[in-house]
Amino acid sequence: MRIRRLSTSEPGFEAKLAALTRYGAAQDTGVERVVRGIIAGVRRNGDVAVLAYARRFDRVRARSVAQLEVPRARLREALAGLPKAQAAALRAAAARIRRFHERQRSGSWTFSERDGTRLGQIVSPMARVGLYVPGGKAAYPSSVLMNAIPARVAGVPELVMVSPNPKPMVLAAAAVAGVDRVIALGGAQAVAALAYGTRSIPRVDKIVGPGNAYVAAAKRQVFGEVGIDMIAGPSEILVIADGSAPADWVAMDLFSQAEHDRLAQSILLCPGAAYLDAVEASMRRLAVGMPRRAIITASLQGRGALIQTRSLAEACEIANRIAPEHLELAVAKPRALLPRLRHAGAIFLGRWSSEAVGDYCAGPNHVLPTAGTTRFSSPLGVYDFEKRSSLIEVSRAGARALGRLAATLARGEGLEAHARSAEYRR
Repeated sequence: MRIRRLSTSEPGFEAKLAALTRYGAAQDTGVERVVRGIIAGVRRNGDVAVLAYARRFDRVRARSVAQLEVPRARLREALAGLPKAQAAALRAAAARIRRFHERQRSGSWTFSERDGTRLGQIVSPMARVGLYVPGGKAAYPSSVLMNAIPARVAGVPELVMVSPNPKPMVLAAAAVAGVDRVIALGGAQAVAALAYGTRSIPRVDKIVGPGNAYVAAAKRQVFGEVGIDMIAGPSEILVIADGSAPADWVAMDLFSQAEHDRLAQSILLCPGAAYLDAVEASMRRLAVGMPRRAIITASLQGRGALIQTRSLAEACEIANRIAPEHLELAVAKPRALLPRLRHAGAIFLGRWSSEAVGDYCAGPNHVLPTAGTTRFSSPLGVYDFEKRSSLIEVSRAGARALGRLAATLARGEGLEAHARSAEYRR
């Protein structure tokens, strides 16, 4: 395995870092065109189109879309059929995720002004949310928990999950998380059905959850008809180390994201060249026994790096420029670095805090912004399933003062009807 070594003190470092961290998120015109046709077909022909695409892409044999729905009893049976350790792990993870997200709830509020005018905000949950869970050869029960539980905590009354050929552990997770309906459907056709509704699949207010390029393109194209969580890129991990954590631990943390995808990114920043040598040696040795060695190797050789910095302070500056999805502080005093850090989806403090724990059961959400978007985006949370309405109750006394103010501003904009509407109540 060959992984690039960089140093912040070498000539041309900035250009090399920019090239390394640049992710080409350009839309594939071929994918976009195919997805546009699928969405148009579903909008036009509903269940007929959904079933045709499901037969074509997922090779289902159902005679109707209704037959793709998984009975609630099967969810409970899947949970009961899991090995006891797996079922217990799902429940324990769900409890931790729920406990964390309960602290994110927002409340409605009002206040009164001297003249009796009352202003405020009502916070209410969305009525129905769609969850996309990837299927096929993989199983992602953690994705079910991380997307469904915050919606439930927010008070969303109906959760509709779509997933092509969902595995038993995914169905079990749906049971634990309280998903209402599960439909064995995937791809752009599932996203379109959730966005526009068909006879068998209800229209939702928001679609969340990861997927392949076709799913991502579909979410992008239906945005506006429904809300979406985000368009996520490949997984990322950035580790800042001072040499105090065992090299094997850091090497495996870098592997934990590299094994996701050949385009995933794993970067280590450290002032000590000897420690970088030690981590590189660990990576070479540990890679031999990894089941996904080919993917890990391709990821690390393509987008990975071991970077020597002048100091931990400089490492923090670089981290802010990269704005990573996951940021591990494998240092002796991690809290001392926090004031220097501005952009990261999730920050893991200290040698005992592995990113992998965050993926499954720490509690905070693992649905995080990628590709530098942590500069302006946040992790998925309860707030993503809430909406806000402003309250305005103007008193008779308030109408006089506010009417004059509004009329003056309205006439400044040339909107006479606005001005008179406000003045009538003076």
